[in-house]
Amino acid sequence: MTKEALQRIKDRVRLPVIMAPMFLIANPNTVLEACKQGIIGSFPLLNARTVEILDEWLSFLNTEVEKLEAVGEKPAPWAVNFIAHRAHNKRYEEDLKMIEKHQPPIVITSLGDPSPIKKIVGAYGGLVFSDVIDSKFAKKAIEKGTDGLILITNGAGGHGGTLNPFAFIQEVKSFWDGPIILGGTISTGQDILAAEVLGADFTYMGTRFIAAKEMAASQEYKEMLVESNSSDIVYTPAFSGISANYLKPSVLKAGIDPQALLKEPKPNLAELMDANVKAWKDIWSAGQGVGAVKEIQSIREIVDELDEQYKRALQLVREKESNRV
Repeated sequence: MTKEALQRIKDRVRLPVIMAPMFLIANPNTVLEACKQGIIGSFPLLNARTVEILDEWLSFLNTEVEKLEAVGEKPAPWAVNFIAHRAHNKRYEEDLKMIEKHQPPIVITSLGDPSPIKKIVGAYGGLVFSDVIDSKFAKKAIEKGTDGLILITNGAGGHGGTLNPFAFIQEVKSFWDGPIILGGTISTGQDILAAEVLGADFTYMGTRFIAAKEMAASQEYKEMLVESNSSDIVYTPAFSGISANYLKPSVLKAGIDPQALLKEPKPNLAELMDANVKAWKDIWSAGQGVGAVKEIQSIREIVDELDEQYKRALQLVREKESNRV
């Protein structure tokens, strides 16, 4: 069943890409535009400030997709991100009810047990993908019935992992033959093809889209992304209690010395920054693939560029293979 459902998704996409659910800046409009351009769009359910707003957002997506399909278009499926740990999601039950009501095709789970979500999503034929940072969590997600694994590797934006993607995906493939989505520093069409060669069914791409015109990131945030490269990323648990990648220039802008964050496992933020400075809102996230963000573009322009890069890379591989024969 999972393989058939996965194939139906693959048949609806232009590129095997999931635009990662980005906290605060992704919304139904960005999701819809991504789906129109042939990649899977997603947003965190908690980006909707209330359950009432979330109800409106999910209704909007279903309605707009139906309109597109009614005129013969085939948008890619869409996804939502559900925080599956009650301690980190005060709307746990309410959001579950919204999932059951609106039936998003894909639900991405983070931080907890995916089995309650799987029970609901599986009943209407959707898929549950769980993000994991190591094999221990991958095996737990499999035991709980997830349909697919999102491998969050070293260099990913937001709450990134620490494992090398080559090592992680091969380790997981030794005990799992289900869908794999690879995330972490994937920013170009060449990266997408390389992930497929490694055995991934889809790639997870966030940083590349933060500077999209449609995203709700500030203009200053987008310009900082364009001006930054991999050396401008700092990995620290200081701001959220879970290790994540942030833009050093935003840390400096908040009056914090990035080096101070690396001196001890859990720096005392009260001693380092103003109480009004907030993680994610003022301290901005990005992955190590930020160097691929060269300009502020529309989602359509980004996907077109990725598609062109992917096709060129594929052609190059074919030419090299032909030369070996």
